[in-house]
Amino acid sequence: MPRILICDDSSFMRMILKKLLIEKGHEVVAEAGDGKHAVQLYRQHKPDLVTMDITMPVMDGIQAVKHIHEEDPFARIVMVTAIGQRSIITEAIKAGASSFIIKPFDPGQVEETINKVLAG
Repeated sequence: MPRILICDDSSFMRMILKKLLIEKGHEVVAEAGDGKHAVQLYRQHKPDLVTMDITMPVMDGIQAVKHIHEEDPFARIVMVTAIGQRSIITEAIKAGASSFIIKPFDPGQVEETINKVLAG
């Protein structure tokens, strides 16, 4: 069962993602509301995958991805964001993100993207 860390500053979005991921057979090992906490939880839990929002307080998602990727170049991180600007998505991929999902998302898209990243 893949172990996932969810990071989003919206508790509602974390709840939706957690419910969806659990229904699809994944284990949500932890949740974070900002990038700094996500980095700490990544170190603690070493999940198989991280879902990461971009716009957050304390430390944004791109900075968090850079920190996680520096420590673990093989970390699998899926950006989940409402920001559709190609430059921001490109920056996230360069920082170490594996893929991205645009909000609002389709549950099928989430599952397909996560399975692809976990397989790859």
